[in-house]
This record gives sequence, C-alpha cells and structure tokens, in this order.
Amino acid sequence: PPLPAGRACLSHRTQDGRSGEKEEEEDEGCYRLYPGHIPTSPLQKALLAAGSAVMALYDPYRHDMVAVLGETTGCLALPNLRDKMKNHPEGYRILQERPRIRLSTLDMARLQGLPDGSLGREYVRFLEDNKVSPDTRMPPKFIDDEELAYVIQRYREVHDLMHTLLGMPTNMLGEVVVKWFEAIQTGLPMCVLGAAFGPVRLSARKLQVLATELVPWAIRSGRNASCVLNIYYEQRWEQPVESLREEIGIFPPPAIRV
Repeated sequence: PPLPAGRACLSHRTQDGRSGEKEEEEDEGCYRLYPGHIPTSPLQKALLAAGSAVMALYDPYRHDMVAVLGETTGCLALPNLRDKMKNHPEGYRILQERPRIRLSTLDMARLQGLPDGSLGREYVRFLEDNKVSPDTRMPPKFIDDEELAYVIQRYREVHDLMHTLLGMPTNMLGEVVVKWFEAIQTGLPMCVLGAAFGPVRLSARKLQVLATELVPWAIRSGRNASCVLNIYYEQRWEQPVESLREEIGIFPPPAIRV
C-alpha cells in the first residue's frame, strides 16, 4: 500500500544483498516524498546552494538555478510561511485543497472575457504582454517535506500574480522590485539575494529610480501587506485589482514607467 504523504522507507534488498531491477524501481518510488523528489544530505544541499547561487547571480534568468537556490536555502523561511497559511482561514484551505495555477487548470477564455481591471483579465494581459506561461514554473525537487514542497510550488505559481498586483513587467528592473517585495513578505534567502544583487546590471538612471522610488514603495508594501500566500487567487478572478491591493495592503504603484 502507498505510504502516507511525507514518509520515506528503507531500501529493500534481495537475499544476496544486491538490489534487483524491480526492487530498485520500488525503492525509488517509495523513498520519494512526492513526484520528482530527490533526497539530499545537508552537505549536498550546501553544495547545490553554493553552485546555484553563483549561476543565478551570473545569469538571473537561469530560472532552474534560482529554483534550486530557493529550495536549498529555504529551510527556515518555508516552515514560517506554512505556519502563516495554517493560521489563516483562506491559507489553511489552500493547504488542504492544494490548488495549482497551470494552463490546464485555467479557463483562459473566461479570464480573457472578464472586465478590464479585474484580477483575471489583468493576469492574462500580463501573461500575453510579457510572453510568459504559468507552466514554466519548475516543480520542487530538493525539499524533504511534502507540505513545504507545496508551499514553495504555490509561491512560484503566484509569482506572476505578484507582478500583476504590483504592476511590474518582467524586465530586470521589474523583477528586482518584485524580489524586494517578496523578500520582505517571505524571508526566502533567494529573494533577498535577488533583491540585493539584481540591481548590479541596471543603468545609473534606473538605479536612481529604483533607490528613490521603487524600493521604498516595495518595502513599505511588503511590510504593510498581509501574507500573499493566504489569498485564494483562483476564487478572486473577478475582483478588481485595486480592490485586492487594498484588501492585502499593497500601496498603489508609483506613477513612473518601469
């Protein structure tokens, strides 16, 4: 019978001490805590974190390296986020129901038909304008807890909704602003590194706008806002973006071109 979520099992060996092909397949499926899970030791996680950090800083658009960095350094932040979700009625329902934001779960035609200014319509507009897809979000691999793996998956899948709510594009300046907001909100080291080192690639003019206008706004919004993982966005598509911003506690974006 299948194991309960979050449990692993020891290897089964043949009588001569060698693992047969069938046993290896069973062990692989039995040891994984969720589909795609790769068990790693603390040392392996440290090496993965160091390598992925170097690559992510060298090329911030290496989303695979950013994902690995988030998983191998989120050991303190992810349990904190999970606890915030468990202690909030809407967040608790999300943890129980495990919704996914994928093209297969989205009624794109319906979202496109919603009024301008609604969350669903503006989210689809963001995807279209920036030529991005929710299906590009990588599934977790290196988190040794099934529930925490879902928490980081949820964080990744609502990232584009953060862009939508914050009114930020996917260029480097927009990504840095979102990372500042997410760093305050989540405490994930990956977000902190992105916020701190992302600006090194920006021009002097953009750095000035970032430092004087955008970062102060992102920090104030991140501190003022309730936990963004506690919003069941799939049930809020018809809500106006301005109304949802106000409900969460996100201040209106600065009236400057990003």
